[in-house]
Amino acid sequence: MNTLKDRVEKLHIQFRQLLSEARGDASIAQIKAQFLGRKGELTSLLRDLKNLSPAERPEAGEVLNRVKNEMESEIEEALLAARQEKQKKSFEEKIDITLPGRRIPLGKVHPITQVLERATAIFFNLGFEVAEGPEVEFDYYNFEALNIPRDHPARDMQDTFYLSDDILLRTHTSPVQVRVMESKKPPVKIIAPGKVYRCDSDVSHSPMFHQIEGFFVDSGVSFADLKGTLTVFVHQMFGEETALRFRPSFFPFTEPSAEVDIQCVICQGSGCRVCSGTGWIEILGSGLIHPEVFRMVGYDPEEVSGFAFGMGIERIAMLRYGIDDIRLFFENDLRFLRQF
Repeated sequence: MNTLKDRVEKLHIQFRQLLSEARGDASIAQIKAQFLGRKGELTSLLRDLKNLSPAERPEAGEVLNRVKNEMESEIEEALLAARQEKQKKSFEEKIDITLPGRRIPLGKVHPITQVLERATAIFFNLGFEVAEGPEVEFDYYNFEALNIPRDHPARDMQDTFYLSDDILLRTHTSPVQVRVMESKKPPVKIIAPGKVYRCDSDVSHSPMFHQIEGFFVDSGVSFADLKGTLTVFVHQMFGEETALRFRPSFFPFTEPSAEVDIQCVICQGSGCRVCSGTGWIEILGSGLIHPEVFRMVGYDPEEVSGFAFGMGIERIAMLRYGIDDIRLFFENDLRFLRQF
C-alpha cells in the first residue's frame, strides 16, 4: 500500500510541475490527457485497483480518487488563469480603431494585360472563341503540322528553346490551331492568346512574350474576309483614322501570305526613327491557311478554306503607348507601370 501511495504522490508532483510550465489551453489539455485521459497514467492506476486485495482497495481507492479530484481542480484553475492572461494580453494589444489606418496602395492592370484583354475583346465581338494550349509543346505541333519539316530553313528564324529532341517551349501560339482543328470540324473561328518563347533579347525582343494567333475555317473563306477582320481590329485598337496596308510575305503555314503594316503612330506617316523613315510599321503576319496544314489535321482543302494571323502583344502595346524598349514591360518599375 505504501508503494502505491508513493507512486501516486510522485505522479502528482510530476503533474504539478508540468502544469506550472504549461502555456495556453492546448498544452493544459495535453497534460490532462497524459494523466487523466482514457490512457492516462492516473487512470491506469485506478484500473489496477481490481488487482489489490479486498482489504487494500478502500484505502487505495480513497488515495487515488483524492488525487484525481485535486488534479481536476488544479486543471480548472490553470485553464481559468490561462484565459485571464489571454484576455489581459488582448486588452493590452487591442487596436485603437480611432487611429488612422495604413493606406494600401491599389495596383494597376499591367499594360500588356490591358492590351491582351482589349485585343481578345475585339476578336470576341467578331465571333471568335478563345482557345488555349500547352506552353511546353511537341515539335510536331509547333513545326511539322504547320508545314515546317525538320530541314525547313524557317526553323532557323525561330531561335527555339529545346527541352529535348521532340519537346520545346512553343515559339508561337499556332500549335493551338492544329490542336483545335484535330478535335473540331469546320466551321471553327478561334483566337489563341498566350505566352511564347524564343532565344532573343534586346530593346525590341524578349525571350518570353505574348502572342495572339487567330484563324477562321469554313467553306468559302477568302482573303477578303481576312482583310475585313484585320481592318476592324486595327481601327478598334489604334483608331478609325489609322491607315493600314497588306504587304506580300512568306510563311510556311499560309499561302498566300501577307504582313500587315499600319501608319506610324508616332509621326502619323511623315517618317521618323521608329518607322525608319518609311511612315509604316509592321504589326502582324497573316495569310490563307496552307492546304498542307489542312491535310495534316484531316480537313479536305478542296472543301474548306480559311485564314490565320498572328501578332505580338508587346509590339502592339509599344505602338499603342509609344514605348521604345520592350524590357520596360518586364522590369516591374512602379514608376513606369503607374502610368497605365
